[in-house]
Amino acid sequence: MTKDNQHVTRRNFVKRTALASSAFMIVGPEILGRGACAAPSDKLNIAAIGAAGRGGHNLRKMDHQNIVALCDVDLDRAKESLQKYERAKKYRDFRKMLDKQKDIDAVIVSTPDHIHTVAAMNAIKRGKHVYVEKPLAHTIYEVRALMKAARENKVQTQLGNQGHSDGDIRKICEWIWDGAIGQVKEVHAWYSSPYGDGKPHPAETPKIPDTLDWDLWLGPVSYRPYNPCYLPRIWRSWADFGTGVLGDWVCHILDPTFWALKLQAPQSITAKNGGGDYSPERFPICSEIEYQFAARENMAPVKVTWTYGKKVDLPQLQGIELNEWNAKAGAILIGEKGSILHGSHGGGGARIIPKSRDDEYKKPSEIIPRIKEGHHNDWIRACKDGKPASSTFEYGGPLTELALLGVIATVFDGEKLEWNSAGMQFNNNPKANAHLTPYYRSGWEL
Repeated sequence: MTKDNQHVTRRNFVKRTALASSAFMIVGPEILGRGACAAPSDKLNIAAIGAAGRGGHNLRKMDHQNIVALCDVDLDRAKESLQKYERAKKYRDFRKMLDKQKDIDAVIVSTPDHIHTVAAMNAIKRGKHVYVEKPLAHTIYEVRALMKAARENKVQTQLGNQGHSDGDIRKICEWIWDGAIGQVKEVHAWYSSPYGDGKPHPAETPKIPDTLDWDLWLGPVSYRPYNPCYLPRIWRSWADFGTGVLGDWVCHILDPTFWALKLQAPQSITAKNGGGDYSPERFPICSEIEYQFAARENMAPVKVTWTYGKKVDLPQLQGIELNEWNAKAGAILIGEKGSILHGSHGGGGARIIPKSRDDEYKKPSEIIPRIKEGHHNDWIRACKDGKPASSTFEYGGPLTELALLGVIATVFDGEKLEWNSAGMQFNNNPKANAHLTPYYRSGWEL
């Protein structure tokens, strides 16, 4: 396959943080990565790649550390952070930032999906700890590359699926492992809104705003003229830049299922698209993706169905009152004795239904340690004491692959894709294998 063809395809497609606690007084400089001159109680020197939107949120969660560098290609979008952290050095190109600034210990990556891997890899190869927004990467090849690099460079990692550090997801795991609803053979998850309108990019080529470095925003993707139809935020609905609803929400909504049911790679994935015509540059307006998982440990085979762009209608939900948020984003694990219903971000509002089963079931004691300090501080703690955070790349990588396999399945509407995870290939569809690896512009290779 030529590089041009690759591009056109979607074808181009644990224990406490307590920052003031005495535990941190024993952290040595070798963990912080600064050498013998650093005091054991030092704060982390953090750099952010992407300082607006999710980047701004992540910075606020971590600004009790030292924010020493900010990198963003859009000065207008990032102006609040650029002004707030006035002492931080400012950059447009993260490659130059990481080359020039040697005092950085850890890096937050909060960019569009297509930049995640090149940014994180540049940091990891320099021995920097990394926090990367979900999904971890834009392609499955990139997921594997980041996992390998993190292991080899012995850095601390965290995926930005914040709910993984909450108590509800741990509660769901404990209920499932205790047999609260019996064997689970079916899961339904949903996000009811579509992303984008499915239309192709317009022919107009308006002037690039003076505050935006468009070439750096494109990064590894082949050049195309600027158009405001791509950014901000709208990039999620374009296959070259984002991963659609699946990439944005699977790592939140299916996280409890993935952990509680001890899932790894599915055996097969089948998508059924709907919503009318859409450009191959975009994603279907709605789709229903079915994942089939084999038996593992003492758990039965399970079918996981992910629906987006439309509401789900299930017998188990009849008569169950959902709030506005859970009706939009949630999941139900259907067992032999009952079901567990929850919302997004680590299973918010988890409950056992029907109420009769919840009433008779004696809840088990906590067996999974709780993370009271939150997801971001859990990563900061890991960077300092060397004990892995809650959602490392070793966990978040396979979870991200679940989303990306669903994305590929939507390209092959109605076709069952048989997945060989160990070989990183589809056994029955060579064309689908073209979607596993990315195209990189010169100068942006890993």
